[in-house]
Amino acid sequence: MALFVVPLPLALAAGCAPVAGLHDDGRARNVTAPLALWADRTPAPRVRDEDPGDQRAVPGLARVPSGDMKDTDPAAVVRADFAADDGRPPRPDTVRSPVLHDLTDDGKPDLISAVDLDGRTSLLRVYSVRNQVVTRVLAMRAVLAGVELAAGHLAVREPTKDPRYVSVTDYVWDGSRMGLWDLTLDDYRTPQNPLPTTPSGAPSPEASA
Repeated sequence: MALFVVPLPLALAAGCAPVAGLHDDGRARNVTAPLALWADRTPAPRVRDEDPGDQRAVPGLARVPSGDMKDTDPAAVVRADFAADDGRPPRPDTVRSPVLHDLTDDGKPDLISAVDLDGRTSLLRVYSVRNQVVTRVLAMRAVLAGVELAAGHLAVREPTKDPRYVSVTDYVWDGSRMGLWDLTLDDYRTPQNPLPTTPSGAPSPEASA
């Protein structure tokens, strides 16, 4: 008597186990170049008042023959500058302690001042003596998460939507004006933790980056 053997399907013969590591994710997304929207529209050039490095003589102040901001009254400089803007000098309690530091690389300190407009926004301004005239060389409105000075650079730290990071806008004197040097992201710092570190005391990989 003859025996008839019926071949089993391959999946049954293998115990119904699929091939390891292989699966179907569906149709792959096509890789295309970014789509530029409204490519025919460009913004108008920056107006003069929007340029943080725009220089302006502060009216109503005496000339400074020494060319040194140490020989000026910081409070009077700030009052005169704000009065020239809108006629209203800031309240004394909103003006932060003035800082003297050479940013214009002439060997003489410049005046760095900040005025708090509300609980969040401040106006940061830098003054220098140019040709014996007190001159505003930087003015910007910012949310000051920190301001740092290093090697002639003025770095302004502002919060981002991610609480772990701040944006850093770096300004430096280019020989004739305070110009934008760099825009970066950095770890958020506090006075209690100025630089995040690992338990061993070495900077964390995020801080190093």
